[in-house]
Amino acid sequence: MAIPKALRRLIRNAVLDLDGYVPVEPVEAVAERIGKPVDEIIRLHMNENPYGTSMRVQEVLASFDHYQEYPDADQRVARERIAAYTGAPSQRIIIGNGSDELIDLLLLATIDPGDEVIVPTPTFGVYESRTPLFGGVVRRVPRTADFDLDIDAITQAVTERTKLIFVTAPNNPTGNMPTTQQIVRLLRTGALIVADEAYYEFSGKTFLPLAREFDNLVILRTFSKWAGLAGMRLGYAILPDALAAELWKVKQPFNVSTAGLKAIEAVLDDIDYLQQTVNRIKIERGRLYRGLRKLNFLQPYPSQGNFILCRVTRGDAHDIHRRLERRGILVRKYSDPDLRNYLRITVGRPEHTDALMAALRGMAGEI
Repeated sequence: MAIPKALRRLIRNAVLDLDGYVPVEPVEAVAERIGKPVDEIIRLHMNENPYGTSMRVQEVLASFDHYQEYPDADQRVARERIAAYTGAPSQRIIIGNGSDELIDLLLLATIDPGDEVIVPTPTFGVYESRTPLFGGVVRRVPRTADFDLDIDAITQAVTERTKLIFVTAPNNPTGNMPTTQQIVRLLRTGALIVADEAYYEFSGKTFLPLAREFDNLVILRTFSKWAGLAGMRLGYAILPDALAAELWKVKQPFNVSTAGLKAIEAVLDDIDYLQQTVNRIKIERGRLYRGLRKLNFLQPYPSQGNFILCRVTRGDAHDIHRRLERRGILVRKYSDPDLRNYLRITVGRPEHTDALMAALRGMAGEI
């Protein structure tokens, strides 16, 4: 859309120049376009927990009757519960509206104009899309052919202006984990290493113990994936003490709603149930991977998340995406040239896997 000159001069150049993060099409719009009810659409494109959150969360939110009051700006009870869950001191924890807000807070607190942020690609697109808004310069460092971190290239890209290096563990969308040795090498550069552990509960691996040795490590986690609270937008950061104090200065005082804080407490009261759903997803991940390997036009990559990335070895990824969509099955496609012929498939329930595999087998002879 063309911007009138009178308005254009009032908008920051960083915003005018920004492509921004492109979200997927809303499910309601897809359902209307293909002529199917929304509740018949199989959502395998957003890395959500197909079992939802626990009944305890729903009961707590329904019975709470003080929504007219502002939330606790200190997030005290929820932070204490997260501290007990993670083993990290509560004073090092800050809760945000998803990890996205915490990424913004880190950039706001650390970036001066011209400072650099290293992003190993392909990865979660928000790191790259948000950095320019804070005056930062993104340094993209391609991963290796098998999507491993190119540690030599990353360390060579570090300059005196490098402030942050984002590393997703396991990586989205590729599903692989960096090693402890790789993270240690990055920590030794002196830059702030942001280890985004959004899928920690599915991998069972964390770099949090390294915080005892290094004071430049940030851990990001979320309740969106494993806890079935993507719609509540709840994440948390575990930070070095000194950095946590600085982020409290720039965080909005009431950034997380009362409902969000209560949901966190309820989730952590119902760990056993939610861990059962995580285990079910991990079991289904193995079954889905084995099924995808049998197809002669997809190459699935081993994953430690709740999704599997597939390279399309015959045919076109966007064509397969359209064919599945017409059947009411949504998977993730990409416009990024590096991932143009890849599809990411969220691990759903067993019946979702069955429907997906039947659809893929049905189109095998047509590709």
